[in-house]
Amino acid sequence: MESTALFTANNVWMMICTALVFFMHLGFSFLEIGLTRQKNAVNILFKNFFVITSGLLLYCIGGFNLMYPGFEEGAMGILKFAGFGITAPEGGMTAEYASGGYTWWTDFLFQGMFAATAATIVSGAVAERVKLNSFMIFSIIYVGLVYPIIGSWKWGGGFLDQWGFYDFAGSTLVHSVGGWAALIAVYLLGARIGKFGKDGKPNAIPGHNIPLAAAGVLILWLGWFGFNGGSVLSADPELTSLTLVTTCLAAAAGGVSAALFSNLLYKNFDLTMFMNGVLGGLVGITAGADQMSPTDAIFIGIIAGVIIVLGISLIDKLKLDDPVGAIAVHLICGIWGTLAVGIFGAMASFNQFIIQLIGVGIVGAFSCITAFIILFAIKKTMGLRVEADEELKGLDLMEHRMDAYSDFRLNQH
Repeated sequence: MESTALFTANNVWMMICTALVFFMHLGFSFLEIGLTRQKNAVNILFKNFFVITSGLLLYCIGGFNLMYPGFEEGAMGILKFAGFGITAPEGGMTAEYASGGYTWWTDFLFQGMFAATAATIVSGAVAERVKLNSFMIFSIIYVGLVYPIIGSWKWGGGFLDQWGFYDFAGSTLVHSVGGWAALIAVYLLGARIGKFGKDGKPNAIPGHNIPLAAAGVLILWLGWFGFNGGSVLSADPELTSLTLVTTCLAAAAGGVSAALFSNLLYKNFDLTMFMNGVLGGLVGITAGADQMSPTDAIFIGIIAGVIIVLGISLIDKLKLDDPVGAIAVHLICGIWGTLAVGIFGAMASFNQFIIQLIGVGIVGAFSCITAFIILFAIKKTMGLRVEADEELKGLDLMEHRMDAYSDFRLNQH
């Protein structure tokens, strides 16, 4: 009876965490809408709906079995496919599966919620000028093939796992996988019209609804209770409580650090920097949330907040246009969080740091190469970017024949 109650409690916790990770897609939607212009709000919502719906279907069709193929002992652990479709194995609904942490179906759904996040990261970075059809094709290939292959290298028991690479909840496997793709996409797309002047200096293109963006950040923070808390893969009281404490402290430290450091550099209290600092702290702690002390988490968050401010400035200096700061948050802080596993916490050592560094490099190289091949092929065939006239009029009107706020046509440009 006791084991049955524990199995049930574990599974219920995992289902709650699955719901929280799903809820993060609303947070991403709000954040991206708020930090961009009104005339593109419907387009951003459409992309976010497409990412979560197609992502789940692709994960069912083949992604789950590509990510968890069951590498044989002694295998190289690079690529294996367990077949199309999903069928629960014998004992998949009992405590014999996953050490009693959850059922097979809960396992599939929880991991499926993660799968779509990589493309969602790209969605914000390419906002306001990418062709919808081109983005959809890229998302299908990247979420359906690239993400699960990389995931199999660690979470599926592949070669990175065998080497000792550690990524608790996805600073590299989710966030930087999306961040690398965002970097390549932004480079191939080019900046929005008016983002950079003739002198090369960046011009601010304000978002149309900062309160909505703020709501998105707070929703994402809430969702991270499931993102990191669920990655314990059970309702273990000690590990889940520690993970949630380190997650929240890193978020808080990242926000305060970014706000203060931004004020030191630019002499203003920038709310968007504050918000991205919170997200940077969350991404930074994600790789080692179960390995850190509260003090470690605060230091990781403080450094992430500084990295956010410097990262956003660097992106501008490189003349790359990322409307929501996705590259700084998910890529740069994802790298930082992964390396932090070798610097702070229970796993800190020079050897672990080198393993983490090698893992970051391998995942980065594979993500960049595959993203470039996919996006360059799309660019040369159907095109990546909308026409200048479409961009100026707004993608809501040109791609969807709709207006997000039919009674309020302010701030169109």
